[in-house]
Amino acid sequence: MMEAKLWNNPCWLTYRLNYLALRYNTPLYAFVEDKWGLSRPEFVVIYSLGLSDHSNAVDIAASSGFPQNTLSRAIHRLSGLGLLARAEDPADGRRRVVSLTAAGRALFEAALPHFVAFERRMLSALSTAEQETLSNLMAKMVMAAPDWPTTVDGKDSYANP
Repeated sequence: MMEAKLWNNPCWLTYRLNYLALRYNTPLYAFVEDKWGLSRPEFVVIYSLGLSDHSNAVDIAASSGFPQNTLSRAIHRLSGLGLLARAEDPADGRRRVVSLTAAGRALFEAALPHFVAFERRMLSALSTAEQETLSNLMAKMVMAAPDWPTTVDGKDSYANP
């Protein structure tokens, strides 16, 4: 089966991306849920703000692929847990800017080494040059993704993030 999916598959790219993502996401998000009781969307918010603090649900949704309403619920819960602080966006009074509290930053810093180590293990199959090439090619695809349809039949089930 693996050979067929790798070499005789008309959807070879998506199979490989999904397989690798599942092998990465499943253990890491199970670890986050077991250790801190956070769902995947909740940790995506923490991770996003750990990389670029002082953001909003719209920006996190656009960069993560999760729907804005899912992330808004996550932000609400994380705020209640004391992991995020919310403030009015000075540029747009209708939006709220969120940032990590000291507790949220500590959680991010505690979790990050596990994510980095797992990714390094995955990338160890490639040379440094291959890793750089893969990074650049995948970044090109990510940047093109907002132009892709969100449904098969042409009727958007939700607006592009």
